[in-house]
Amino acid sequence: MLPEKYNPLEGKMFRILDKNGNVLDESLVPEIDNEKLIGMYKTMLLTRCADNKALQLQRQGRMLTYAPNTGQEAAQVGSAAAIEEKDWLVPAFRDLGAWLTKGMSLEKVYLYWFGNEMGSNLPENVKMLPIAVPIATQFNHAVGIAMASNIKGEDEVTIAYIGDGGTSEGDFHEALNFAGVFNAPVVFIVQNNQYAISVSRNIQTKSKTIAQKAVAYGIPGIQVDGNDLLAMYAATKEAVDRARNGGGATLIEALTYRLGAHTTSDDPTRYREDSEVEEWKGKDPLKRLKKYLIDKGLWSEEKDIEQIEEYEKYALEVFKKVEASGNTEPLDIFKYHYAEMPKHLVEQYEEYKAYLEKGGN
Repeated sequence: MLPEKYNPLEGKMFRILDKNGNVLDESLVPEIDNEKLIGMYKTMLLTRCADNKALQLQRQGRMLTYAPNTGQEAAQVGSAAAIEEKDWLVPAFRDLGAWLTKGMSLEKVYLYWFGNEMGSNLPENVKMLPIAVPIATQFNHAVGIAMASNIKGEDEVTIAYIGDGGTSEGDFHEALNFAGVFNAPVVFIVQNNQYAISVSRNIQTKSKTIAQKAVAYGIPGIQVDGNDLLAMYAATKEAVDRARNGGGATLIEALTYRLGAHTTSDDPTRYREDSEVEEWKGKDPLKRLKKYLIDKGLWSEEKDIEQIEEYEKYALEVFKKVEASGNTEPLDIFKYHYAEMPKHLVEQYEEYKAYLEKGGN
């Protein structure tokens, strides 16, 4: 089992590709057919293109505050690609690659950041919770879903995402404790991008790794190179298989870096050096995987340019459709949080509906 071979208490990190896209150990390369591998890279490219477009649109005043993902694509796509359609995905707010991998459309993503409530109204076949902005609360939701899967005898695994800052919240520790005690089939992904807004990971916790926090709760923990798609897929796939076979939860720390700002309201130059950012740009997950694919004869620089141009055009077309959709219908705010609205929301809904019918706004 990988967490035993790469014990975080011994300072070991799991990696398959070096920063230049070269395989360090062929025996570690997971079995992924070429079509899926190329699809994963394309999803990473779409994530990067959609992310860049969202930043441009927000700066033009056409989108609300946005949380960039650039630099974290491998951590997201590599892990989400290891689950199945029947499995649940429980996100935080910086998981664009995971959302797209799971089946959330770019239109829904842009609707959400545009401020339209329909962005959180996902299709029935996409087993994913809405985006969670409150820090770490989604981890308890994930454990609840996983425990319910056990109780109902369903062959499902839940994967949940959080940032390094979220591991300082009580919800994080409560979730790991419950997952351990109840042997919940859940995989926790911590995207350690080195900063919780302006708070450096170095002063976020005294633990040498975040992965080692799993030890206290009796579950496996492993630190993975989060910019290495192959390593993220392999580690997550093993954890998912283990959970599905009754082995319980796993904590995966994806060591990565947020190349952009925390959100479009943030100025990262106030708390980190440009030299640090440049160093991490040399570990770009897209460049690393592209080199690997080209070496295997599965990709080329020409294909890369064509695909980027296609995705940039596609992202803008999707947003124009979202922009033309207008704002959220006020009554829709009440409709999609519960399968059946509780009494207090029904009362508020009826009161507000009557107010609108009388000409209110």
